[in-house]
Amino acid sequence: MIILIKSMTGYGRYEQTIDGWLIGVEVKSVNHRYLEYTARFPKGYGFLENKLKSFVQHKIARGKVDVTVEHVCDTQLTVQVNESLARGYVQALKTLAQQYHLNQEIDAVSIANYPDVLTVYKEQEDEEVLWNAVQQVSETAFCHMLEMREQEGANLKQDLLRRADDIDRMVKEIEMRSPQTVEEYKQRLQARMKELFADSEYNESRLYTELILFTDKVSVAEETVRLRSHIGQLKTMLESKEAVGRKLDFLAQEMNREANTIGSKAMDAQIAYMVVDIKAEVEKIREQIQNIE
Repeated sequence: MIILIKSMTGYGRYEQTIDGWLIGVEVKSVNHRYLEYTARFPKGYGFLENKLKSFVQHKIARGKVDVTVEHVCDTQLTVQVNESLARGYVQALKTLAQQYHLNQEIDAVSIANYPDVLTVYKEQEDEEVLWNAVQQVSETAFCHMLEMREQEGANLKQDLLRRADDIDRMVKEIEMRSPQTVEEYKQRLQARMKELFADSEYNESRLYTELILFTDKVSVAEETVRLRSHIGQLKTMLESKEAVGRKLDFLAQEMNREANTIGSKAMDAQIAYMVVDIKAEVEKIREQIQNIE
């Protein structure tokens, strides 16, 4: 199965009885710059902490992950009677009854209610066996959570691709518009020079010198090439099997930088409007990327 980009938002839960233990595992994840892991266990099961942390690190690269082992119930309980203590209570009660002429009815329930007569022992659990059971349940819980992350990741991918295509289309329009700005400037400059030199021949070489300087100043060819390259890289990363969220975030910053440069260089209202739209799409891309692993 091809592994696509994943969202950092997901939820999974699973419960199963294994070898007498009733185990429930719940996992939640949300977006975070790095991998942050927290876990909660029933009292006495803290030894699972490091094992579960290592398990999570092999499943998730980035995100805030909260795991709860909801209950681990062991049915292997033993009740022991402190016979010497019980015998002592019985003898003491009989003596008390004789001395004060009291009713001598003594039953087992009454004796059992006295401190330390009955003691409940839980057999020592095999930590490795218990961890294997918790891990088995965790596998299924994480599978459900990862399925949710992958589904949302697929939705994010489609949105990002659509926005990338919109930016690519606008960049092509800028590339088509950019030479026209030079031609329009040439016509305005010619008209102005003819007006200034109406009574004499104007220097045509000066006209072309000005055009060359203007063309060099407003040329955005390098920036549009780099921006389209960034778009291509974004699409390639969206097909990666690795966690690419942080790389995509850096790439979006570069896309925004190129758009800013185009806007500052292009002395044309139409291009300026398109740059505003490009920057708006890049910002939306950056927002979406924040939730990609």
